[in-house]
Amino acid sequence: MVVIATPHATSHAGLLGLGSYRPTRVVPNTELVARIESSDEWIRERSGIIERRYAAPEETVSSMAMAAALAALADAKVSASEIDLVVLATFTHRYATPSAAAEVSAAIGATNAAAVDVGAACAGFAYAIGLADAAVRAGTAKKVLVVGSEKISEVIDFDDRGTAFLFGDGAGAVVIGQTAEQGIGPTVWGADGSQMEAIIMSPDTFTAGREKTNSVLTMQGQTVFRWAISSMGDVCQRALAAAQVTPADIKAFVPHQANMRITNALVKTLGFPETVAIARDIESAGNTSAASIPLALDRLREQGEVASGDLVLLVGFGAGLAFAAQVARVP
Repeated sequence: MVVIATPHATSHAGLLGLGSYRPTRVVPNTELVARIESSDEWIRERSGIIERRYAAPEETVSSMAMAAALAALADAKVSASEIDLVVLATFTHRYATPSAAAEVSAAIGATNAAAVDVGAACAGFAYAIGLADAAVRAGTAKKVLVVGSEKISEVIDFDDRGTAFLFGDGAGAVVIGQTAEQGIGPTVWGADGSQMEAIIMSPDTFTAGREKTNSVLTMQGQTVFRWAISSMGDVCQRALAAAQVTPADIKAFVPHQANMRITNALVKTLGFPETVAIARDIESAGNTSAASIPLALDRLREQGEVASGDLVLLVGFGAGLAFAAQVARVP
């Protein structure tokens, strides 16, 4: 029998650079409350959100991703031509094909790169980290650009009291490549498709005259909240165990910025010491789905709460219902 040649594990993998992009338009709660018959105080109490960013009409998932990608490449001191693979996590790219990753790779000059989108919504960035880590360690790529980018303001029903205030736009990116020591722990991930109705954006609809009505995001808030606080603590503990570290070894906890109450519940469950920084970027960014983890991590680094080499615990969770978590070192 002919044996098929396969690449051997050739290296360790780690984060080499980090970058983000935040739209300039700031949208406070007071701009949204009239249509949902609510108040700033109600939104803050329910979610922890004070404001969020909305992209300009001309901005797209791809253009924001490109800005974050270029920042991450500069931070890593890596040229776009060195990138072997672009993995872009999003659920708001408005083209079924081609992928946003292909558009971004061309725009930044990553002409040698394969490109693919990951559709795992709020877990997408952590999923993409797992895929990139495996590609580098297996030797199928030396450097991978991972991006999370969302323009959720295009798919919001601004009259929906349960979702209108939650979401924002933005993008974040990391470069993953070969490192002397392993810088990314094993990814713990999964999905429960039986609960697909909990967070869903149905297909666009057409009238008899072929006029199109774009679909919007809907969510069963209490179902998702209960699932996250009851299940994600265990997922985080499994990720810590897989990396063979303890909560005391972690410098920062960077969960998907879904809801401040979920973050607080997970912090309590995991029993982090007070020395652990907790990402609370949701206050000023809202829920940016696949972009939320890199945006929050970059904010912690900007504020000096984490430094290069620090261990952080990342966890993403949302529509699918999908989840993924891993420990990583800050670039």
